[in-house]
Amino acid sequence: MKYVFMLITAMTFNFCLAQKTIPKVLEQLNNKTVPYLSIAELKTKVNVVLLDSREQQEYDVSHIKGAIHIGFNQFDPNKVIREIPNKNTAIVVYCSIGVRSEKIGEKLLKMGYKNVFNLFGGIFEWKNTNGKVINSKGMETNNIHTFNKNWSQYLKKGTKIYED
Repeated sequence: MKYVFMLITAMTFNFCLAQKTIPKVLEQLNNKTVPYLSIAELKTKVNVVLLDSREQQEYDVSHIKGAIHIGFNQFDPNKVIREIPNKNTAIVVYCSIGVRSEKIGEKLLKMGYKNVFNLFGGIFEWKNTNGKVINSKGMETNNIHTFNKNWSQYLKKGTKIYED
């Protein structure tokens, strides 16, 4: 039974990756439990805290300027509480395309944060729409960590970095 579950999971994941657009992948993998915020909407927002829910090596390659790294596997709720004590603060969580950020957004909502959004398309869509990113030294870069070759298909602009 365990192997059947693993096979079904792998087939579902591969099916989702076979989808050629970010919206189709998000439709398959997300539950819409955290409201989306578009790139255009983000660009009009002031007084918003950006949280990067990717892993440290992804964040170090590039991130949206001003974003606070909170990670996914090593997510620490206490770091969020220290960084954002006001639970009414507008928070936008992002990852590569918006899957991991939904999971972190759900955790933030359970922690009592009331104004949490998931950046639709994540850093890939940010870069695809000519958004600027910086590296760990604060310098503008064209590099985007795409996690692996499969996920890199969703980044249309920028230099793809991954460890396959």
